[in-house]
Amino acid sequence: MSDGASDASALWGKAYSGTADVSVDIYDFCNADGSRRLADSQTYSLASTLNLSRPRTGGDETEDNPFSLLFAAGDPSQAGAVSFWSSAVSTTSGQDLAGNPRDPHLLLTYWDVGWSDGELDARLTDPHVQEAVALNLLNWPSPVVACRSDLGELPGGYPHALASGTTFAGQLDGSTASLTAEGTSTDSLIEFRFEFQGTAS
Repeated sequence: MSDGASDASALWGKAYSGTADVSVDIYDFCNADGSRRLADSQTYSLASTLNLSRPRTGGDETEDNPFSLLFAAGDPSQAGAVSFWSSAVSTTSGQDLAGNPRDPHLLLTYWDVGWSDGELDARLTDPHVQEAVALNLLNWPSPVVACRSDLGELPGGYPHALASGTTFAGQLDGSTASLTAEGTSTDSLIEFRFEFQGTAS
């Protein structure tokens, strides 16, 4: 284990709480020619948490990050909520296609996380949308009928999967977190940015 990885292990088990100040631009394709347009912009603040833990293990694989990261802004079901998972363990069949036994626990890594000297530099590299296990999400209301806002919105929010290239970076040490995130959704309907200020408990 490198010195950097060894230092990062001191952050395993750390939990930070604070506030995320979020800015969201909402787009649609409701122009007469079907092109993308800016439909709305919103800013808001949400109570947020950041939890760091030992890199996850699934099957015979271990997450290749200095720590496993879980960030949550707001309650998952509320409009505007954001969630970041650096990895997760999915349960699959205990047999492969040939019928051979295999470990049913599959490690899914979403983020490439770098950390050194109190600086976090993380990038979403695989949303795992094709496997239908997207966990990096921004929840936002959707109209009942596209391009007909006068007909109202679906109750609750709609979870938009975040696209590869979303970033999460800034200062992170054993006592405080001062981080900025920005990215887009895979459906191109949302662009977002937030600043998180948190204190370790």
